[in-house]
Amino acid sequence: MASNIPFDSDALTDLLLHDPQAAFARVRDAAQAGQVEAQLLLAQMHMEGKGTPQDAAAALLWYETAANNGAPMAMNMLGRCHELGQGTAANPSLAAVWYRRAADNGLDWGLYNLANLLATGRGVPQDRAQALALYTRAAHLGHAKSMNLLARHLEDGLDTGRDPQAALGWYRRAAEAGDFRGQANYASILLQAGEIEQAVHWLQLALQHGSPAFMAHIVPELAASPYPQVRALIAPSAC
Repeated sequence: MASNIPFDSDALTDLLLHDPQAAFARVRDAAQAGQVEAQLLLAQMHMEGKGTPQDAAAALLWYETAANNGAPMAMNMLGRCHELGQGTAANPSLAAVWYRRAADNGLDWGLYNLANLLATGRGVPQDRAQALALYTRAAHLGHAKSMNLLARHLEDGLDTGRDPQAALGWYRRAAEAGDFRGQANYASILLQAGEIEQAVHWLQLALQHGSPAFMAHIVPELAASPYPQVRALIAPSAC
């Protein structure tokens, strides 16, 4: 009977808002019936503690189930569990195996995460040229973080020829796609070109979504800016 349970993502989204425990039960039944989309969602619910107590080990199990059933995002998330030690001991070599499987299935996040390991030599021999190739593939698939990293390579001539114009284009695309580092980098170039108003716009967005590490770096930088419009962006946080 469980195999006939309908799996409606929109209905589940609504149910999650009003009755997360019931949503969890419905997803669990669908996952146990072999529905791969439900298996991936169940893993995420275990990992985030939605409708059930947070349980990284259970999340790992369901990511692995969905990955073995062919879900590229589950492959990527299983790799992330092994990279970060979520529900298991950290193992970057095993993370690389799963990231590669996700990448081989054309998943942008798999390409990006595998590139990160190759760029740093974690779990795999360091290969910055191959990392750049993967960032480039992911960027062309619309992956915002990869767009920003490709732009940085092109701006600085890292493992490729310098191409400031191409870098500017990729920074802009990363900014428009919502990457806060891309927004800050694009703003930096705009400031150099005297486009203060546009730069402030992108910096505002970057500050809204930046990580703690990013904020710790950029706030002192903005505070030292020669432009009062830029310094004003961080005035409230300085109070």
